[in-house]
Amino acid sequence: MTESERRYASWCAEHDPHKFYAWGRWLAVRREVLQVDKYECQSCKTTYRRYRKADTVHHVNHFKARPDLALEMYYTDPATHQKRRNLISLCHDCHEEAHGYRKRKIEPPLTEERWD
Repeated sequence: MTESERRYASWCAEHDPHKFYAWGRWLAVRREVLQVDKYECQSCKTTYRRYRKADTVHHVNHFKARPDLALEMYYTDPATHQKRRNLISLCHDCHEEAHGYRKRKIEPPLTEERWD
């Protein structure tokens, strides 16, 4: 991120987050993240071993807490010094769960599979 991008993201985080999400620079980064993840929800894929279409890009380091990382796909974890994803593609349900708005309900299979 350039210094002017950092200043703009910080201002948006403090005053008007919706302006950030309508900003052309964010929309370009968002599109890039979705393309890298092949428009697949990364949480469904790793946690539930299911493939669902991703329609949201989630900030692992929340935007309001870390506006300096708002456009960064990766960050260095200060505890482990490892490179980690900061922006990940999620479906709507997983994004809601990530923010604690609601828990995801996984439906059990309609019938129990048996191999007798």
